[in-house]
Amino acid sequence: MFIYLCKKIAIPSNIQLRCVSWNKDQGFIACGGEDGLLKVLKLETQTDDTRLKGLAAPSNLSMNQALEGHSGAVQVVTWNEQYQKLTTSDQNGLIIVWMLYKGSWYEEMINNRNKSVVRGMSWNVDGQKICIVYEDGAVIVGSVDGNRIWGKELKGLQLSQVAWSPDSKVLIFGMANGEIHIYDSQGNFIVKLLLQCLINVTGAVSIVGIHWYSGTEGYVEPDCPCLAICLDNGRCQIMRHEHDENPVLLDTGINVVGIQWNYCGSVLAVAGSQMSPGQDKQINVVQFYTPFGEHLRTLKVPGKQMYAASWEGGGLRIALAVDSFIYFANIRPDYKWGYCCNTVVYAYTRPDRLEYCVVFWDTKNNEKYIKYVKSLISITTCGDFCILATKADESSLQYVLVLCNSIGTPLDSKYIDIDPLFVTMTKTHVIVASKEAFYIWQYRVAKKLTAMEINQVAPTRKEGRERIYHIDDETSITGDGSLDFSRAFSATKDAICCITASDKILIMGRESGKLHKYSLPNVTLLQNYQLNCRSYQLSLNCNSSRLAIIDITGILTFFDLETRIMDSTGQQVVGEEMKFERKDVWDMKWANDNPDLFAMMEKTRMYVFRNLDPEEPIQTSGYICNFENLEIKSVLLDEILKEPSQPNKDYMINFEIRSLRDSRSLIETVGIEDACTFIEENPHPRLWRLLAEAALQRLDLKTAEQAFVRCKDYQGIEFVKRLGNLQSESMKQAEVAAYFGRFEEAERMYLNMDRRDLAIDLRIKLGDWFRVLQLLKTGSGDADDALLEQAYNAIGDYFADRQKWMNAVQYYVQGRNQERLAECYYMLEDYDGLDKLANALPENNKLLPEIAHMFVTVGMCEQAVSAFLKCNQAKAAVETCIHLNQWNKAVELAKNHNMKEIGSLLAKYASHLLEKNKILEAIELYRKAHHFLDGAKLMFKIAEEEAKKRTKPLRVKKLYVLAALLIEDYHEQIKNTQRAKLKGKRSEATTALAGLLEEDASFSDNRIIDNAWRGAEAYHFFLLAQRQLYEGYVDAAMKTALHLRDYEDIIPSVEIYSLLALSACANRAFGTCSKAFIKLESLDMLTSEQRQQYEDLALEIFIKHSPKDGKKSDFDSIPEGGEGKLPTCIVTGRPIADYQFWMCGVCKHCAHEQDISNHNFCPLCHNPVG
Repeated sequence: MFIYLCKKIAIPSNIQLRCVSWNKDQGFIACGGEDGLLKVLKLETQTDDTRLKGLAAPSNLSMNQALEGHSGAVQVVTWNEQYQKLTTSDQNGLIIVWMLYKGSWYEEMINNRNKSVVRGMSWNVDGQKICIVYEDGAVIVGSVDGNRIWGKELKGLQLSQVAWSPDSKVLIFGMANGEIHIYDSQGNFIVKLLLQCLINVTGAVSIVGIHWYSGTEGYVEPDCPCLAICLDNGRCQIMRHEHDENPVLLDTGINVVGIQWNYCGSVLAVAGSQMSPGQDKQINVVQFYTPFGEHLRTLKVPGKQMYAASWEGGGLRIALAVDSFIYFANIRPDYKWGYCCNTVVYAYTRPDRLEYCVVFWDTKNNEKYIKYVKSLISITTCGDFCILATKADESSLQYVLVLCNSIGTPLDSKYIDIDPLFVTMTKTHVIVASKEAFYIWQYRVAKKLTAMEINQVAPTRKEGRERIYHIDDETSITGDGSLDFSRAFSATKDAICCITASDKILIMGRESGKLHKYSLPNVTLLQNYQLNCRSYQLSLNCNSSRLAIIDITGILTFFDLETRIMDSTGQQVVGEEMKFERKDVWDMKWANDNPDLFAMMEKTRMYVFRNLDPEEPIQTSGYICNFENLEIKSVLLDEILKEPSQPNKDYMINFEIRSLRDSRSLIETVGIEDACTFIEENPHPRLWRLLAEAALQRLDLKTAEQAFVRCKDYQGIEFVKRLGNLQSESMKQAEVAAYFGRFEEAERMYLNMDRRDLAIDLRIKLGDWFRVLQLLKTGSGDADDALLEQAYNAIGDYFADRQKWMNAVQYYVQGRNQERLAECYYMLEDYDGLDKLANALPENNKLLPEIAHMFVTVGMCEQAVSAFLKCNQAKAAVETCIHLNQWNKAVELAKNHNMKEIGSLLAKYASHLLEKNKILEAIELYRKAHHFLDGAKLMFKIAEEEAKKRTKPLRVKKLYVLAALLIEDYHEQIKNTQRAKLKGKRSEATTALAGLLEEDASFSDNRIIDNAWRGAEAYHFFLLAQRQLYEGYVDAAMKTALHLRDYEDIIPSVEIYSLLALSACANRAFGTCSKAFIKLESLDMLTSEQRQQYEDLALEIFIKHSPKDGKKSDFDSIPEGGEGKLPTCIVTGRPIADYQFWMCGVCKHCAHEQDISNHNFCPLCHNPVG
């Protein structure tokens, strides 16, 4: 940063000032002094010129109001910005609250304690509460509307300062004896703060300043120090919070009168005085520090005694109360910014984020790209690229260099161990320096290199792309510079303080004033120079012959690196400090195309120098972006950073230098010949181009050609020659109009000459296809069909590029561009349109496979297969079916196209699923591929395994039903196959018979096919019997249980006869029950213990009841299978003796008609009842 005094306001009658405070939001300045002096001032700028924004604009006092009410010296003034109130206090303890009404300040409230004097007043962040501390230890906290919240007497303490924490939960009191006490917001004591900055300090000290930055504009770094406490002896400590055990400690070396943070907590101003060296008088100084204790600048201020300092809201000015004057100093901050490729890159902090917000603002298109970067240190730019230097993270001590393009896309990054205090870059290298060492990274970006460039960089690439050197390694600097960061941490007595580089050389400045000159890219120490100052900023001109130096005090000097002179000893030395000096310089830029031209910023004026001769200054406060083609591009960063999220193109300013302005004026007023003479005396490619363009406008082709030759514009020369070959003057004028970008005018001229073809050609070159289409349609003759189609397709491309697919479709249809049309339909998810397009295409069209693949990606199997078959890609169609799990379709296609591998593929996939124990997936695969029998086998296997678990009989029934349904599908498939083979030859009965014969021939194990429903029947009756028993239909339950005797191969006998015994006993059919017990006792699978239990139970039952049935025994009347067995009703479990009964169309099981009438679905197979 750079700071300089810019304005002074005198207080009438030489009344001494005691305090000053600048309202951050509204810009009012309150100053208090002796004899009850209290004034409110306001500095405002009035200008319409966009160039004269910010500090460069003239400022006048728009308010100068004296407030009457105090009689003693006003010692404390503080603003409440939220409620627009001013609170003041004098030496008699009188407190007045002032309010703004209709543009003037009026007394609102008065409070006079009369016991002691007020030493400090502080409003909290939201302006709701004020804390007032008195010298005698009294503390009062009041609300904004004047009500007292609480009061407290701190006995035996002499208070001098007070501050609220940002969250308003804590109050910090500073004592006149140098102690800090912390209280909560209700006045309860918390802790006494240990001031580490007072260790080893003797003598009486007093707290003169406490300022806690509230974080309203964000922090420069996460966990950034923000609480500053300063004592009158110059000792200061900056803490992260009130309990910080590791604060930043400062010894400012001055007698401090006050401190204050700027608006964003990035700079702390410490105001006071010190003894001038060699003279016995006090001088007023303001020291500026970062939150981490790094000293930025010292400002010396004239006058006898400074009392206070206060920042302006934007941090660009500071007001200082000295004697009977208010001095104003302008600050030029070191913004984190850069300029590359028409893009301004700048960073700012936001209260809602811990990271820096880095904005890449394309000034040409007024577009911005935002990137959030944590712990950003600096931004450096060159050419088309920029380097963002950041901390890696808190835990590691590494730093990261991120190479970005002009829209913020990271292209490469490097981790380094040295602190990147100074960063510069050229078109091929990034150079980073700490205080002791420097690191060089030869970066590469993806672009086409010329052969010359490749030859230039070849040797360096062999040596390696990263190297590091210690600044004291003057002898070994020609070594390999390998990446050994341990060398970088050796201390040096003469630290690096600035660096700069060009494509040829690297310059390092050291604190002693010594300069090192190294060659690039091979880094050899070429020369050492000695300056009489400590450099702050260095800059090389475009041919590396001169070095510009801005020192720590803002003095600009130049050093000629190539001049050879004789020194006092008669030795020839290279390099000479030039006899040129300018003061208060804070920015400078060499021209990119002229080694003698440069622009510099001196206070709020920009000077342009040619050969060290200045032109008249321009009033501006902008930062110089670029100096090229006799034009200076400048950016008003101060204005941009007031609203950083909405940069305005008005804040980019272009300045033309005098020779360009004079040449333009000569051409316009005197004529081309005189202008040509002037340009020959002051040659520059930009001036020759200006002359060439003026000559073209007047169709002076000879002068234009000569001027284009002088500025080496080959295209311009070619254009002039082409103009010379044209006969018509109007044609020449039209061509010139097009050359200068006046396309509407050129087109109008072509049309007036009846040359619609040339107008169309012009619009085609410009890519304005909408206008091409318009011209083609409005012409009198027939439009060229090919050109019309091209126009339609180009407009379609325009909409497609912007993802406006619906609009694109309309134009592609007219342009008959089927390829792009397919893409648009796909993007619109208009699959009907895509299907119609595929159907409209001729067979074997090259677009069909692409459309088929589009259908595959969205799972539309039928349409994909159709498209593949249309282009004779049957194999791809089959693969699609397999990919989309449509195996039936795949098998069918494979048979139709005699593809043998489908069977092996199916088997392979099925075995793969079975290996992974995905049996149900394998069954589904077989079902889809119409391999019903294989699926049924697996399903029966699952059902049998589930039955062995003896847990969920309903689940087992369902599995058996599924298996049986697969067998039914198999029967139907065999029948259909035979029907297809014998179509038109035999009757349906014959077909069915042939199908059955084929089943017998194809499958030896008929058990599964013939008895497909047995498992389902068994578990159906098993569940039915249990249900009937529990519902109380004991007779029906017993009859159903009797049927279960046929299924001993499926359900264990123990369960069947136990159920039968239980239901017979409940039905009082003890004969049947006795037979069931006999069967149970004779089972081999029972243990002797279980058999004994059955015998005991039987004994207990049959002692009480005779083993006879009440009616005719059902045990024998219902036979166990056999020839004459009646069908069983699947609803009730009773035998069906009627001639008329209901039969299911799927499982072929029967039921009484009156019983099935209550059901919607078959109880066994769950098929809907017809």
